[in-house]
Amino acid sequence: MLPNESVYPPRYRALREIHLRCVYLNELEEVASSLGLGILKLIVESKNNATQFAKQLVNKAREELTDTVIQEKVLEFIETIFVYKFPNLSREEIEAMLNLSLIKHTKVYQEAKEEGKLEVVPKLLQRGLSLQEIAEILEVDVETVRKAARET
Repeated sequence: MLPNESVYPPRYRALREIHLRCVYLNELEEVASSLGLGILKLIVESKNNATQFAKQLVNKAREELTDTVIQEKVLEFIETIFVYKFPNLSREEIEAMLNLSLIKHTKVYQEAKEEGKLEVVPKLLQRGLSLQEIAEILEVDVETVRKAARET
């Protein structure tokens, strides 16, 4: 047992020894097979290695994740880990370091973003807002809001 490992009551030790295995993230050698483990490893990665490792994870996420919404959330999570690891850097600096701003300029991302915005149109209409007010809030044209309202 390692020094900072929890001590389990005797009745749980038997279960732990058979069913649970401790994995120490800072001891993982190869995480290339799993994006999820790689993201966890990024949390404990040294600042010296974090940038290169995070870039690899960003590329892996872009290659493996076909759902743009999930891809965006994973990239935002990687970015969030990086923000906590480097609190003195601005969001723009982090995006530049990890090449994250590129996805926000793709047509797929813009379409997904607009679809996400338009999902709130019915709720805003229920609250009594006009089509013009909704268009201003969502920063889209009135015709787009009208079309979204008809589709729901």
